[in-house]
Amino acid sequence: MLRRQGEPVSPAKRTIRYAVVGLGHIAQVAVLPAFAHARRNSQLVAVVSDDRAKRCEIAKRYRLDRRYTYDQFDGCLADVDAVYIALPNAMHAEYTIRAAKAGVHVLCEKPMAVTAQECQQMIAACRKGGVKLMIAYRLHFEALNLEAMDLARRGQLGELKFFASSFSMAVRRGDIRTKQEYGGGTLYDIGVYCINAARNLFRSEPTQVSAVSVNSGLATLAEIDETTASTLKFEDDRVATFVTSFNAAAVAAYRIVGTKGHLHADPAYEYAEGLEYTLTIDGKTTKKSMGKRDQFAPELLYFSDCILDEREPEPSGEEGLQDVKIVQALYRSARTGRPVALRAFQKRTRPTSRQRSTRPGIKKPSLVKVQSASRN
Repeated sequence: MLRRQGEPVSPAKRTIRYAVVGLGHIAQVAVLPAFAHARRNSQLVAVVSDDRAKRCEIAKRYRLDRRYTYDQFDGCLADVDAVYIALPNAMHAEYTIRAAKAGVHVLCEKPMAVTAQECQQMIAACRKGGVKLMIAYRLHFEALNLEAMDLARRGQLGELKFFASSFSMAVRRGDIRTKQEYGGGTLYDIGVYCINAARNLFRSEPTQVSAVSVNSGLATLAEIDETTASTLKFEDDRVATFVTSFNAAAVAAYRIVGTKGHLHADPAYEYAEGLEYTLTIDGKTTKKSMGKRDQFAPELLYFSDCILDEREPEPSGEEGLQDVKIVQALYRSARTGRPVALRAFQKRTRPTSRQRSTRPGIKKPSLVKVQSASRN
């Protein structure tokens, strides 16, 4: 029997029913297949898309009776306990708020939204609706990434001094990441990974940021920043720098350096391949790698447990809000040519061992009317 709209999940029912909203590349390649590794407490029951071919083919592939257009979203909410929002950035706030008003829990892709105001509206709506809100920072559940955070936290690198990262790709012509109306831009799409990594490795928050954006004149990237170099100043004279680009060879790496050693993660942010880091302490170097893993099933498993056990999830809406505030401040700095000071933010929760979970990698499924953002 289906849950009535707004009715809380029964404690006796240990499976959360999800709708995946938006059937773009990340949904098809990673989110939808992840339910096979999250059967313990998570079930895919519906999909939402305005593309009829996607709706029909995906529903058939996953044996789903329920498929909806965006206009039918409110009807979908009556049939599920939670939604995974995999829509363009500019649509996150609207669909989160609508779900919250219907009493449906929300797992939302990063970035949380386009503006801090939208993020705050999402948080307020979920609180008022009595539902859980989690932002899908998949690396908060990735064992190798959590291990790097542990190394930094335990002081094995000594006193942490600086973080440096490069994240780039050559984006396909016409991709939504290049469109301002959809919340496009390098900082929104890939810069949030660098920001979030620096904040969690330092276990601190930036007090001032500055940025420079450049465009080479490429017409396909005229609406957004083609390349942005960002600097984040933290307390205790620590600094993070990173460069993001949509018109460069594919790179996804970071290095964090302390007084005793450094850790170089490369690749650091990927989900389509395994991750690896090189650790150097007092001149001695060791390498550790992990093959391709399903980074999305652990998110589903953890979020469903939070719903069932009445726990507040991490990464929270406040975590997503802080990253969006930093992104907006960086773009403001790039426009004005001046550094931007940030208000104090007290981070309440951080990734923990509870989130460490490993599931085998997913074989790439055949895609329906979608392709990767990168032309690399």
